[in-house]
Amino acid sequence: MRHFPRVLTLMVAVILAGCGEPDFSDTEKKTIASLALSALPSLKPDTTNRFADVPAAAALGSTLFFDQGMSRDGTVSCSTCHKIDRQFQDDLPQAVGVGHTNRRTMPLAGVARDPWFFWDGRRDSLWAQALTPLENPLEQAGNRAAYAHYIKARFGERYERIFGPLPDFAGMPLNASPLGNDAEKAAWNAMSGAQRDAINGVYANIGKAIAAFERSIEPAPTRFDRFALDLVTGAEPKGDAAFSKEEILGLKLFIGKANCVTCHDGPRFTDNSFHNTGVPPVADLPPDRGRIDAVAQVEADPFNCLGAFRDGDASACGELRFMVKDAPQLIRAYKTPSLRGAATRPPYMHAGQFSSLDEVVAHYAKAAPSVEGTSEIHPLELSDRERAALVAFLKTLAE
Repeated sequence: MRHFPRVLTLMVAVILAGCGEPDFSDTEKKTIASLALSALPSLKPDTTNRFADVPAAAALGSTLFFDQGMSRDGTVSCSTCHKIDRQFQDDLPQAVGVGHTNRRTMPLAGVARDPWFFWDGRRDSLWAQALTPLENPLEQAGNRAAYAHYIKARFGERYERIFGPLPDFAGMPLNASPLGNDAEKAAWNAMSGAQRDAINGVYANIGKAIAAFERSIEPAPTRFDRFALDLVTGAEPKGDAAFSKEEILGLKLFIGKANCVTCHDGPRFTDNSFHNTGVPPVADLPPDRGRIDAVAQVEADPFNCLGAFRDGDASACGELRFMVKDAPQLIRAYKTPSLRGAATRPPYMHAGQFSSLDEVVAHYAKAAPSVEGTSEIHPLELSDRERAALVAFLKTLAE
């Protein structure tokens, strides 16, 4: 009995040690540090858009982003799908603008750091991406001539202070576009080359203004970032920075056994690349083959990096010049989405195929074959406890 106090002391020491710093190897700590928001480098200048960091351009872009007048029927804006109170996305399986689309709305936090845009990468700059929904018949459904006239009528002075004089629109049709309906296409084809270039110049600047605004949308720090900072600095995690045993297990699985970090790496938890992960198609939606069909679209885009409306020189166009154009792995390959905030924005995948993170983890554990092409993922031997732990960790990226 005289040894009882000593035994009790040892037991208490063991218990306290278990409550201290989590047991991570040096390699694991290095990986965790690389995922923290503090490791995110400064946003690089967009040399293809010389207005990207001009405050007046961002202010005009913000106005246009929320302006329902930037649509055919005056009921849809960029913010219709990219809702400011929903991490600049919506809660729908597929976005709904003037019509019903076939893809999920992507969040915008940190989007200016992407080399490719949309789920399939069919645009190669943020400003070229911003233009695409404006003429998409299922999104904002307008046409570029109408937008140019609208800018002159409503925002002419603001536009000219930023971009310089607007062109003379005398004799130009009110509605014209190479992508519009038959009447709009005919009107576009009837215009002179100089007139088309003038309209396209204004249209490109609309995209550059919206992109300047979107560059300001960055991810916010989360519980994971506070935990990672304490882990790397050796501080004892306190408050919400202290992870539960389940969350620690989930993090270990994420960077280890489950191999999630292979694609969801870096501070934004994305490799910015495209992968076939066997996600099934959605019944009744048009065929969607992902990246393989987007290559031709980005090459044909007159507003791409090699086009006439790019600012700066072609040295910024390496991604476009050297992109993989025809490879089996592009079939049904979609962009790796950022996982920051993902826990609060179901459903998931490019067309909202899964309604919960539990379903997402189950999909990756099962690794069903792709309906076309070859899935890159392989079955994972995960217990129910491990699946729940992964989900628990993912929730720390949204708090």
